[in-house]
Amino acid sequence: MEFFGLIAKGMMAYADFVWGWPLLIGTSFVAVFLSARLGFFQFAYFGHVMKNTFGKIFDKGSGDGNINPFKAACTALASTLGVGNIAGVSVAIATGGPGAVFWMWFIAMLGLIVKFSEVTLGLAYREKDPVTGVWHGGFPWYVKHGLGKNWRWLSVIWAVTMAAGMMFAPSIQAAEISNAINTAFAVNPYIVGITVAVLMAAVLLGGLKSVSNFANLVVPFMAIIYIIGGLFVIIVNIDMIPHAFALILKDAFTGAAAEGGFAGGTVMLAVRWGLARGIYSNEAGTGTAPLVHSSSSVNHPVKQGLWGIFEVFFDTIVVCTMTAMVVMTSGLWNSGASGAALTTAGFAAAFGSETAAAIFVSIIIAFFAFTTCVVNIYYGGICLNALGIEGIWIKIYYAVGCAWAIVGAIGAAKTLWSTFDFFYGTCVICNLIVIFLLSGKVKLLVDDYKKHLKDGKWDASAADCVARLGIWRDEVTLKEEAQGK
Repeated sequence: MEFFGLIAKGMMAYADFVWGWPLLIGTSFVAVFLSARLGFFQFAYFGHVMKNTFGKIFDKGSGDGNINPFKAACTALASTLGVGNIAGVSVAIATGGPGAVFWMWFIAMLGLIVKFSEVTLGLAYREKDPVTGVWHGGFPWYVKHGLGKNWRWLSVIWAVTMAAGMMFAPSIQAAEISNAINTAFAVNPYIVGITVAVLMAAVLLGGLKSVSNFANLVVPFMAIIYIIGGLFVIIVNIDMIPHAFALILKDAFTGAAAEGGFAGGTVMLAVRWGLARGIYSNEAGTGTAPLVHSSSSVNHPVKQGLWGIFEVFFDTIVVCTMTAMVVMTSGLWNSGASGAALTTAGFAAAFGSETAAAIFVSIIIAFFAFTTCVVNIYYGGICLNALGIEGIWIKIYYAVGCAWAIVGAIGAAKTLWSTFDFFYGTCVICNLIVIFLLSGKVKLLVDDYKKHLKDGKWDASAADCVARLGIWRDEVTLKEEAQGK
């Protein structure tokens, strides 16, 4: 046990280091570089993005693919809209101070172009599984076809790390589900854990269609309910909004003084928790979103990349900000409470009823966290597929992931909030490197997209578009390079 304790401490120390200046500088550099190279596409075309994402949620898509663009986005949002939006934001504020919210916004604005780029690359370098017929794309595939075999080692590191992180991820989500439901309804944690595990298995066994259909049904409905609840709190506490924003902006650069139950925090603490919880929530730069977006039916990679911009904006700027305002305008951010308990207290102050707030938050957490559990394990399965592991081994991986939900629900995984940052931090570093190296391919795709917007002529499929542009490092290209041609 002492050995595992040392490993956990080492992982946490690494996470604390990486989620400070290294990732702030790395993400900022790559995001600014991409923004400049792509003509600040995420801002110049923001209206176009909203019109062609939120404005086309009923579009069936075109070209090759397994699911329509909106279902792909809902499935990706099922992973991002989870405990991080409700409990994670409150943890960041309670630990890093109000300034953490600013750094959460900051990383989201940088994340718009990063997630756009990784989703676009995922569609450009995807492959169709000859056995299942499912299109797969994402980090392992854009390394394979975009950079070549000499970079496979980085692909293996990312896939192994992400698969490991995704296997443990349900424990974090299930722990919050258990705490919330136990608070509101006093249900035995073992019952919660087993129920979550069984339901996860039921959805996962149906594959991509089952996972995407479930996400398409649950995610929009629960997001709307939570936003309505958050708006109610904001309206009730409308006079506290200016003070909340002033505190967030001030503490982002000065640190938060000790007051109430808050022990005080430095600027670096605000940066660390703002970045970690921001990226954990919107997943920009981690490379996870392309794993499901790559199954979308689109005839140009950039069309699905637009959904990456929408996701980051909706997840962090809309939903996470709702939680931040609930906590900040209630005046309870420095009460000593943290996580879901702090968010619940914020709603309770506005609702005038602790019971009503506990029920509301517990239901939201249960659905958000459950969808995240399912999609996280599905992502892990795709990572194994990229490593050449298939069939029964994927099912075993699913079973282990479901079992971790039980572990989390009964409270046996309390340190995983911090150790999970180890997995995500490593994957973000790998992904930022590759996106930077492939930025020229993203520019080719964006320039091609703009051209087709003007002439209205589109290829029959994304594969035809990519073939026309010739951006794959296929076997023929590699042989020619080896021969010095």
